[in-house]
Amino acid sequence: MHSESGEQPTSAKVLVVDDNQQNLELLQAYLEDIPEVTTVSATDGLEAMQKVAQERPDLVLLDIMMPKMSGFEVCKQIKANPETRHIQVVMVTALSETGDIERATECGTDDYLTKPIDRKALVELVRTMLQSLSR
Repeated sequence: MHSESGEQPTSAKVLVVDDNQQNLELLQAYLEDIPEVTTVSATDGLEAMQKVAQERPDLVLLDIMMPKMSGFEVCKQIKANPETRHIQVVMVTALSETGDIERATECGTDDYLTKPIDRKALVELVRTMLQSLSR
């Protein structure tokens, strides 16, 4: 899709996945600081996989501890599929042990943020990751 001036639009779609409604709303509110981002959300791993297939987000902010399918499993499936492996995944979780970070890396995560989330750090990370997509 092109804008009327002939330039590529700079919008990006971010899928926010968290089973806690407050966390979901907080992350979406933080992303409002980036006007070129539109968000979609999911509240469990199965819904996240459906949204990935339907919405084709550029980036997924993914909680790890969720019902139906963990964030680890969601990340593995996204990265194992040739049609979705380009989607950047950031694990957003309360898990901060070295083993958890190593497991997230093994699943293919592109980055890792621990809760409580710092608004500025999240916005900077999302901006950086989306800029790398447009290159």
